[in-house]
Amino acid sequence: QVQLVESGGGSVQAGGSLRLSCAASGRTFSTYPMGWFRQTPGKEREFVAAISWSGRRKYYADSVKGRFTISRGNAKNTVYLQMNSLKPEDTAVYYCAASRHWGVSGPDEYDYWGQGTQVTVSS
Repeated sequence: QVQLVESGGGSVQAGGSLRLSCAASGRTFSTYPMGWFRQTPGKEREFVAAISWSGRRKYYADSVKGRFTISRGNAKNTVYLQMNSLKPEDTAVYYCAASRHWGVSGPDEYDYWGQGTQVTVSS
């Protein structure tokens, strides 16, 4: 069974930091590009960041560039999202996802999803 499990969400004050983790199991995700998305009630799921299977290529949504960093563990089956200088508008459920294709940012282009972890940033 394919599983992506996020952890590390929580509540933090504006300006604070959180580190999200996504552990993949059930197949070899080490060769898959991975991404992070977020969603708030009533809105579409929004792309946040993506990383290539090697970890050498990354790209970010403009809204998080310079504040968030995506990375992969040595075994490549774990993906992290370090979130610094958090703002109230970063409040959302954060999802990790895996895609067969590099360079895509649409949710429909990702094949596997985690269950999400809540991040709440208070002002």
